[in-house]
Amino acid sequence: MAVFLRGLPGGIRIREFGKGKEATQGLPIRDAKAPVRVVVALRQHMGEPNVATAKAGQKVDMGQVIGAAEDLISAPVHAPVSGRVVKLDHCVLPNGLYTPAVVIDNDFQDRWHASCTPRDHVDALDATQLLQIVREAGIVGLSGSAFPTAAKLAPVAESPVDTVILNGMECEPYLTCDHRLMLEASEQIADGLVFAQRMLGAPNAIVGIEDDKLDAAEAMRQAFANIGANVRVEVLPARYARGSERQLIYALTKRTLRQGILPKQVGATMLNVGTAAAISCAVRQGKPLIDRVITLAGRIAEPANLRVRIGTAIADLIDECGGLTEGVEKVVLGGPMMGAALYRLNLPVIKGVNGILAFGKESVLPQARPCIRCGRCHDSCPMGLLPNHIDLVARSNRWDLAQKHNAMACMECGICSYVCPSKRNVAQACATAKAAIRVRQAEKAQKG
Repeated sequence: MAVFLRGLPGGIRIREFGKGKEATQGLPIRDAKAPVRVVVALRQHMGEPNVATAKAGQKVDMGQVIGAAEDLISAPVHAPVSGRVVKLDHCVLPNGLYTPAVVIDNDFQDRWHASCTPRDHVDALDATQLLQIVREAGIVGLSGSAFPTAAKLAPVAESPVDTVILNGMECEPYLTCDHRLMLEASEQIADGLVFAQRMLGAPNAIVGIEDDKLDAAEAMRQAFANIGANVRVEVLPARYARGSERQLIYALTKRTLRQGILPKQVGATMLNVGTAAAISCAVRQGKPLIDRVITLAGRIAEPANLRVRIGTAIADLIDECGGLTEGVEKVVLGGPMMGAALYRLNLPVIKGVNGILAFGKESVLPQARPCIRCGRCHDSCPMGLLPNHIDLVARSNRWDLAQKHNAMACMECGICSYVCPSKRNVAQACATAKAAIRVRQAEKAQKG
């Protein structure tokens, strides 16, 4: 059942998904088994792809750059294991993109590259030096967006940032990896947030956490007290999709992000808690982003929160957790609302993956019925759109009308499909419309 809430545009509380978090929220993070072979995609971030710097037959160490970033909106990739490069190949990403990849056989020595050493006197590093460390570490947003963090934290003279917001909401059902990080690595997260403030010259920082994670809120308050940081921790009612950038910035600062406006233009920047922890790890320990925490839940025999090496096969992680239970109809990468259903399980983990969930028949939509114009999709849309209108024109390929209905503002949260009594896949129609509009815009740009 979806409960419609007011105070912010749209949003719902998903009651029947509430127990999804209970399976893993009490499970400490543990290291996944080291993979025998990793397939490291050279494009696992928003922006320009990387250029391979490794060669077939070459020996590599953990943390060694194997894909160089040659653009500001990009992030290098590093070897997550020590071993030998088997070949330069291609792989299919969970989003369906076909991209170059570096395949490495693990020698199980866990030999770190010489560049990956702890730093002394980190408090003496200035903003430029800190930003270069983040850029070289290949850190991206770990909530799923995978936007290069160095680009997000680069100061812009015409848009000074006074507030850094730390996103600890984790409002998607089932996912608990951020919750566990806040409990187990709270001081590392707090440390990374302070570094982010220094890079941006931002005097203020606010942490947003949902009220179903009160233990995490207390852990973060204590962590900031321990390091002497004056950071406000705000507890907000659990509500999907309040963890989105526009929604959370408004909830914590009352600053409105209109379509086409970036957070820096209203004086704010938002980081995920996993991203903040990765910043601390890079600055203090000299370690790049070669692993991340992932929740495995749903119809998986042994649900878990695992720290996983980038490039590990999804099938291997499911096997490590006892495999799929009977009746699985769908495996989803990410959360149940915004995640993508997988067509095969031998795909590699990339930096933006935060969950692997398995579902049964309950996840398969029944035959869609005609729209009854009940207005639920509009009432719950966080962007205040008319999703049913976009759905109707998209089904007849009227991309001009979809654009007039502001389809490009859709954040693809999935709420419209979830609340639809006619079980129409409205979210997919909106996503299709956005893709078609982008193609039309690119074609117009080419024609001049």
